[in-house]
Amino acid sequence: MRAVVVEEYGVVPVVRDVPEPSPAAGAVALRVEATGLCRSDWHGWMGHDADIVLPHVPGHELAGTIAAVGAGVTGWEVGDRVTTPFICACGACEQCLEDNQQVCVRQEQPGFTYWGSFAEYVAVPYAAVNLVRLPDDMDFATAAGLGCRFATSFRAVHQVGKVGAGERVAVFGCGGVGLSAVMIASALGAEVIAIDTNPEALKLATQYGASHAFEATPSGASHGFGATSSVVEQVRALGGAHVTVDALGSNELVQQALSSLRPRGRHVQVGLLPSGVNLDVSRLIGQELTWLGSHGMPAHAYPEMLTLVASGNLNPADLITRTIPLTDAPAALAALSKSTPAGVTVIVPQEICG
Repeated sequence: MRAVVVEEYGVVPVVRDVPEPSPAAGAVALRVEATGLCRSDWHGWMGHDADIVLPHVPGHELAGTIAAVGAGVTGWEVGDRVTTPFICACGACEQCLEDNQQVCVRQEQPGFTYWGSFAEYVAVPYAAVNLVRLPDDMDFATAAGLGCRFATSFRAVHQVGKVGAGERVAVFGCGGVGLSAVMIASALGAEVIAIDTNPEALKLATQYGASHAFEATPSGASHGFGATSSVVEQVRALGGAHVTVDALGSNELVQQALSSLRPRGRHVQVGLLPSGVNLDVSRLIGQELTWLGSHGMPAHAYPEMLTLVASGNLNPADLITRTIPLTDAPAALAALSKSTPAGVTVIVPQEICG
């Protein structure tokens, strides 16, 4: 099969032939019909993830059809249309038995702990707890975005942040995760503030339900907003946020998000912080703020989200702004070092086969 292979960190990968995965017991192999290009893939390519061993194939948000079924798998057949969370849980540890598969202690992650979905085929371990059957009317491109960005945002906003109607939610960073958070918070009846340095991303945020769109000052630090940004004052002028979401991941954004909260507000951290963060703990204490981490969403929690999609209350397909073939994926991955294109980019690996 053809796959995008990273040979060196930070060096543009190549598309080449590699062996197809053979499903182990309890696993399946999928023909990848669509896979999303996510900033987490960029972090892995840059060497920010200790789980990655080179050479490596990125890709962790995917949808496809089952191509092969491993020993012991029941209830799934070749040809079934499925997606999966990017966190593939073991189903047997203490956290899994308590339905917290998103923090499974033995989790596997395609594109991180093993070769991922920037390929024609990918394996999915522990099929019994990780496969999600797709509705017949959901296309693969839409489904691919559910496994990481949209599902992550759904759980972060709805299940962890517990955003309620009438609350004010400030979303810092309007990439795929942030735009998903804007759409979801708006659908829950919140007054949403979208914050980003990219005017095109802010236009999309307004289309997806943001009541306010504030353009931030770029920072000299990677992917951050400038310390001189006026967004904190703008959010405070509206009365402050009940909930803030860092959907990008940077020390600057964390500080601005915390400073934008009302007393007893809730901050939800979704963006990765590979360089760590220096918190103003005194504000956390003095304002009785709550810091919440949110990491993906387990397969068993998908039905509520899929029901809202089916009803038209959520429209993840609207987030997709670009579809590219596998051969364009290496350059698209490397381009994330300079900027993040507005909306969601989906890779269609099978296009190269005709």
